[in-house]
Amino acid sequence: MKGSFFENNKALLTVMVQADNPDRIKELIDKSVPEGAEAFGMQFEQMKGEFRTKEVYKDLFSYAKDKPVYVTNYRGGHNEGKADDTLAEELLEFADCGADLCDVMGDYFDRQPDEVAVDKTAIEKQKELIRKIHDKGTKVLMSSHVLKYIPAERVLEIALEHQSRGADICKIVTGADTMEQQLENLKIINMLKENLKIPFLFLCGGECGILRRIGGELGCCMYLCVHEYDKLATPVQPILKKIKMIRDNME
Repeated sequence: MKGSFFENNKALLTVMVQADNPDRIKELIDKSVPEGAEAFGMQFEQMKGEFRTKEVYKDLFSYAKDKPVYVTNYRGGHNEGKADDTLAEELLEFADCGADLCDVMGDYFDRQPDEVAVDKTAIEKQKELIRKIHDKGTKVLMSSHVLKYIPAERVLEIALEHQSRGADICKIVTGADTMEQQLENLKIINMLKENLKIPFLFLCGGECGILRRIGGELGCCMYLCVHEYDKLATPVQPILKKIKMIRDNME
């Protein structure tokens, strides 16, 4: 039976497998499964255009076997210069090919510093995109990478926007420069638990590395981790083997 990003009794160990070619993604999957990977995140903005085909997508999603797959299609990497409408169409293609969870950026169609669209027309386009993804049987995670410390009230405001636009999971990435801000961010997780009706993933950069290591025990629905650090891995994401040990010991 295939796993799911929803209704798990513990935060899912989701291994991000970033590569510019499908063989490297398969290699990372093969290395991660024996070490406890429970889901995979494939960031297709990193993949070279020659591999961006339906056949490759279907093959990769199938290769994950019983592990659910989360996909991103951000503006960087090999997506540089593409219009948001193109990125959105590609998300629909991922859904067609079997992705379980598609990441819709919170500022698709209306680029903003905190990745939260404010233009009403753009917001309606986001809602329509989410409806289309849902119609294909795929769930949606909406993400806003703020990448700096913001007060709890603003975090909740963004989270409620994600929820109102139809997202199934809310993802917000902030930051912390001081221990005081780190402690505030830990409190914010509880606030999200109390106020959101959908699962969430609240992450921080800067001095708040602890949140990526214990957030799942406080209320986040998953951990984003990596098998190893290579040129495309996100440095702030913890190593799978280490985060699994933390999660197991917390129990």
